[in-house]
Amino acid sequence: EKRKEVVRMKISTKGRYALRMMLDLAEQYSNDYIALKDIAERQDISKKYLEQIIPYLNRGRLLITNRGHQGGYKLAKHPSEITVYDVLECAEGDLAPVSCLQNESEPCERSAECLTLPIWRGLDEVVKNYLKGITLQDALNNRPDAPEYSI
Repeated sequence: EKRKEVVRMKISTKGRYALRMMLDLAEQYSNDYIALKDIAERQDISKKYLEQIIPYLNRGRLLITNRGHQGGYKLAKHPSEITVYDVLECAEGDLAPVSCLQNESEPCERSAECLTLPIWRGLDEVVKNYLKGITLQDALNNRPDAPEYSI
């Protein structure tokens, strides 16, 4: 019997740190570039780890990079135009809860009669819609010290 990999809906450290980095940049949002060492210090994340995350965010066109003396990073768009989903999709890849829903996945031979597939599709839709409905600006506005709001 072939063992299938168990798929868990779990955001990795890379995804969590990417979101923290992007929220840090959203807090500092301006025309200035922010040094990676400053983000690393504020977020208590190693600079080396953040350096590994940056290519994913660059590929997703979420960051602008400036090298040199005044180098650093800034958001490519206003915090109100970047969703949590945008960040996590860049860092994590496909967020589908089961492998048969992943973009590059070949259709399962049981998909036509699979009774669980609609359940997983529904979960996938709820999660994606939820994450697409929260911008970096929303997260900043919902800080523990900010006035409360509900989704």
